[in-house]
This record gives sequence, C-alpha cells and structure tokens, in this order.
Amino acid sequence: MFKKGSIRMSIPSKVEYAIIGAGIHGLSTAWHLAAKLKAKGKGDGSKILVIDKDSIAAGASGIACGVIRNNYYQPAMRELMAMCVEVWESDAKNFHYHDVGYMQISPECMENDVAEIYAQQKNIGYDSVFIQGKKESEQYMKKYFSDWQAQGITSVLHEKRGGYANNTSSIYGLADKAEAEGVRILTGTEVKGFEFGSNSNAVTGIETDKGLIKCDHVIVGAGPWVKRFWDMMDLPNQISIKNSKGEMHNNVPMWQYWFLTEGVLGVEPGFLKTDDDNMPPVLHVDTDAPLYSDVDKSLITDELWGIYYKPDFHFNGIQGGSSPYKVGKAGGEGVLVDPYGPKSSEFTLDDHFAHMWTSALAHCHKRFEGKSHLFKKGATGGLGCFTPDSFPIFDTFRENVYLIADSNHGYKMIGVGKLVADEVLGEKSKLLEPFRFSRYEQGKLHPTSNSPFPWS
Repeated sequence: MFKKGSIRMSIPSKVEYAIIGAGIHGLSTAWHLAAKLKAKGKGDGSKILVIDKDSIAAGASGIACGVIRNNYYQPAMRELMAMCVEVWESDAKNFHYHDVGYMQISPECMENDVAEIYAQQKNIGYDSVFIQGKKESEQYMKKYFSDWQAQGITSVLHEKRGGYANNTSSIYGLADKAEAEGVRILTGTEVKGFEFGSNSNAVTGIETDKGLIKCDHVIVGAGPWVKRFWDMMDLPNQISIKNSKGEMHNNVPMWQYWFLTEGVLGVEPGFLKTDDDNMPPVLHVDTDAPLYSDVDKSLITDELWGIYYKPDFHFNGIQGGSSPYKVGKAGGEGVLVDPYGPKSSEFTLDDHFAHMWTSALAHCHKRFEGKSHLFKKGATGGLGCFTPDSFPIFDTFRENVYLIADSNHGYKMIGVGKLVADEVLGEKSKLLEPFRFSRYEQGKLHPTSNSPFPWS
C-alpha cells in the first residue's frame, strides 16, 4: 500500500511512457495502459512512469467532493459518464465507491433540459426515474425525507446508478492497481519543462528538478495545473471559436480559473439518512425560489441558485458545495495555483459561502434549521482550470503529448484513462471524439443548459 508523500523510486534516465500527475486521470491511465500493454504482448507497466511534484492525491482529486453522476445536458458527456460509472462499479470496494444514486432536483426554468437528459439516459439504458410537477415532485421527495421543504421545485431526476466515492482512498486504490501492473510512481518530483526533438515538434524528454527523463510518449493529467504544461508546449493562450451561427470569435482566452466552493457541516453523516434508515442518494438542488438566511431571515438571493450535498465519512459530516466563481483575469495569467487547496491562503472559503450553503440546506430540510453554527471552519476548497466552453479536451499535441484537460469534471471520470490508453496505443475512441481541441475552430461545440453550474 502506498504511503502518502513517499518517493517510490530513484529517477530513471529513460522511459517509454511518462505520465504527469498522480490523480484520477494519471493513475487511471497508467493502470489501464499497463494492462493493455500486457494483453497485447507489448510489455508491462515497467514501461510506464507516473510523475507528481507532490504526492498521490495531493491535488484536486484528493479534495474533490467525490460525486459520481450522469446528469449532463450534453449527449457526449452522458455517454462518456455512463462508461465511467461502469468502471466505478467494476471494483466498488477498492475504489471506496458508494452506489447510492443521485438526484437532480430542479425548478421550472430547467425542467425541459432535465426532461431531455432523462430521455437520453433512457435511450442509452441508464437507469433513472423522472418526476414532473410541483405536487408530484414534493410527494416523491417526502417518500425519502418527511422534512423535505424546498420551494420552487417542479421536477426530480433520480439516477439509480452513481453516487459518490471517498476521494483520497479511491485514488490510492487506483495507485495500488497501477503498481500491481508494474507501473512506477515517482512523487516529490517537479516537471520544469520539456526537451523537444531537433527535427520534429515531438517531446523527447521531461526536465525535472531531479534531472532529465528521456521518453517516447507523454500523457499530461495535471488537473488545475494544465495551463502550466500548455505553456511549456508553447500552445496558444488565445484561440478562435466558431459559434452555433457560424460566426467566428477570435482572440478568445484559452483558460479561466474558477474557485470551487465546497465545505462540511459538522453533524454525524447519518444525520441525512432517509426515513427508512438508509443512506441517501447524492442530492443536487437548483431553484429560483428566494433563499433566506437561516440565521437572521434576511434575503440572500432571489436569483437561480444551486447546491449539492451528501454524507461524508472521511470529513465526518455532511459535505457539499455551491456554484463556483471566476478568479483572476481571463486567460489565467497571474493566478497562483500553488499552494493548492486547503494549503492556500488566498483561495479558501469565507463566511459568505458558509452562510449561503447552510441556509440552503435549511431551505431544503427542516432538520438543518438552526445548524449554521456547526459549519466546519478552516481552509478548504480549490481551483479548477476551465476550457473556453467548460468541457474537457482530450487530444494529442506536439506529435506525442496526450493532454487530458478536464475543466473540473475529472474525479468522476475514472474511465477516461481506459480510453486514453487505447488512443495512446493507436486506437481512436468514439467517446472521446467530441472533445478534441479542433471543435472550437470547427464550431462543434457542446450544447449549454440553464443550470447555474458551468459544467452541467
């Protein structure tokens, strides 16, 4: 079993496959690539090196809320997530995965979008139930929670699959699987730059703070640090995007950082159990009903708002979040990603989030009324590095660098590594095709929903 923060090995001078990032994408890719090499008789995991400047699960994957869902308005995201859920289900024990399901609870302005999501889930065989109507939605929710009291709700999409996983434990489970296939993991080693070929654009080596590592293929799965590697490859920080009307917009910033707002209410995880004493599904509530303070009854907002929440035994409470917000300038210049997450003194939750989120919990369930003071204070949250349309990019650059830029979808997308492994070995994936970088200039953009969350 891996020990957090340990350096697993000395630095090699040459590897065939170098994977940057020991989070969900890097370790999933390493595990699947090693297994596929073995199955094809092309070697084993000893050809693969995972490099991380800190430790396993030290980045976004280690502090994620851990929600696993298929609730996407975009057909390509739904199909990809259905495949990812299958990977979570394939070894729930080692992935510390709780298949409790997921509920999208929505107002009238989102009802048509959610109805379309349900129809497409039905078409691909993804098990879910859709409830429409204010009265019908309230009755459905009260079957699970007799103290349900959210206002402005006209539909409930109840995904019977999905749920959540214990974030850090699941990443270590992936690391164990990769190691079992012979993959080497080098932590505490920072990538400083790339060495390029003299007669091509290909990367021939990775320059680290411990020396140069020659390589044949590079896979970048660095989460919120993706812009750093984009810049190392000298790729454009402004791009052209064709919209749905065929109009071309030039000089659009490539990256935008968002602050991800998540926190914990200090009650027992079982505090959210359903009336039949079972652990609840993950709950995501969007509504345009006014939100009032649970402390002094003042108006917090009368615009569309949303939260998500679920029990969490790692943080020993009810964990969840609300809509993120943009930080820094468009393009991501000047944003300090390090120190990351709870270690950051700049990007941490404030009293405004705690007030809003705990009041929103009380809006939804009577059991949370008067509990705002139990919000766990302290540093939390993290940054996400988003693409122009807030959806992932999975593509090859500089001839031999495969880039996984997930725009904060990463943790739930455990199956992407399986498809990336195929592509690195020359087998194109139909599921990843809609996420190529070329979609911007070609105008092949993903449809947008009415959700207050940029990634839905």
